[in-house]
Amino acid sequence: MTETATRALKLAVVGHTNVGKTSLLRTLTRDVGFGEVSHRPSTTRHVEGARLSVDGEALLELYDTPGLEDAIALLDYLERLDRPGERLDGPARLARFLEGSEARQRFEQEAKVLRQLLASDAGLYVIDAREPVLAKYRDELAVLASCGKPLLPVLNFVSSPQQREPDWREALARLGLHALVRFDSVAPPEDGERRLYESLALLLEDSRPRLERLIADQQAQRQVRRQSAARLISELLVDCAACRRSVATTSDPMQAAIQDLRAAVRKREQRCVEALLTLYAFRLEDASPGDLPLLDGRWGDDLFNPETLKLLGVRVGGGIAAGAAAGAGVDLLVGGITLGAAALVGAIAGGALQTARSYGGRLLGKIKGQRELTVDDAVLRLLALRQRQLLSALEARGHAAMDSIKLDAPQDKNWREGKLPDALRKARAHPQWSLLNPHARLNQAERQEQIERLAEVIIRT
Repeated sequence: MTETATRALKLAVVGHTNVGKTSLLRTLTRDVGFGEVSHRPSTTRHVEGARLSVDGEALLELYDTPGLEDAIALLDYLERLDRPGERLDGPARLARFLEGSEARQRFEQEAKVLRQLLASDAGLYVIDAREPVLAKYRDELAVLASCGKPLLPVLNFVSSPQQREPDWREALARLGLHALVRFDSVAPPEDGERRLYESLALLLEDSRPRLERLIADQQAQRQVRRQSAARLISELLVDCAACRRSVATTSDPMQAAIQDLRAAVRKREQRCVEALLTLYAFRLEDASPGDLPLLDGRWGDDLFNPETLKLLGVRVGGGIAAGAAAGAGVDLLVGGITLGAAALVGAIAGGALQTARSYGGRLLGKIKGQRELTVDDAVLRLLALRQRQLLSALEARGHAAMDSIKLDAPQDKNWREGKLPDALRKARAHPQWSLLNPHARLNQAERQEQIERLAEVIIRT
């Protein structure tokens, strides 16, 4: 077994100034705090490293390097280093350059890059695909090729309308670089990392087993994140579907109870938003106003505003949704059913045991002038739509993105108009399933089962 196969693979991330090297590393490491990302040139002034491990074993070391600033002058200088009668190869010529005073003065930044590439197994040459192909980039590649290390070009920002991918492909092919990777550190393709590591495996055959382990682990992590996110959304919906408040039918207590229920649901949704941002390793400040905005990490459009429901296309009509149409957003019926009090009493008197078990105590409250407030179907739909929107945005977002998360109006007809999942219907009959109710029993097996089933629906739809 070779030494390369038994130690972490070392990659130098190199390229011109301000092409997105640090941005690429943020996305590959899922670390929004790695390095400094700025539109100012030469932001990275020294070499920074990050390590990717699986089961405690380091598989890949990534090194962020300063941007190359004057490759044209450096290439001219290198070509003059050969003494009469000499014809040094690239690494030997660079060794002479790095020993000289110019590597500590005029070309200090370039020397840092070359030292790191020489100490690495390969380099990722990051290209801003929005830039035109200029002579300075060809000279950079000529200088980097002198290191004698495999180079994999990475076309960054390929999602931009201004990208010049065909021009870059042609230019790289003319330089003998036919293998390249399309990427976008702001909006990475779902298979972007896998393709990058697979391309590296073609260049570094000895490192293939380690890269394949890394690919498998990252795909497994993606699936686990998605399942965990679906469960967070499922728990939110069950908590809100099972939530209820009992209140006297007089005006003042009713209004106070409605406000209390609204506040509880808003706070519960906010907890879910924060949990999703944390799960995907983003910060609360990454979310701010837009269509259906998050304001300082909080939803800006009021959850119970009828205009919000209309914006999302949530159908508001009779029955349970009638409360939302009036701006109440809560169901003032008993347990979300439409039977009148006389029919309910008759159901109990007639021996409908299941009805008595599920609704008996609440029906007695109804007879005594009590009402129960529950979150109506329209609001449950809105909660599901907003959280699934956020999930989609997080899955498509790179950790180098500097713009705030923007959410578009959802096109999801199943959650807007279709039948709500059975798990939510069952949750309405089990107030003990809700974290928002007193005496909640969250570990009940049936609750856990319904949450898992609902999570499957959230992933599938």
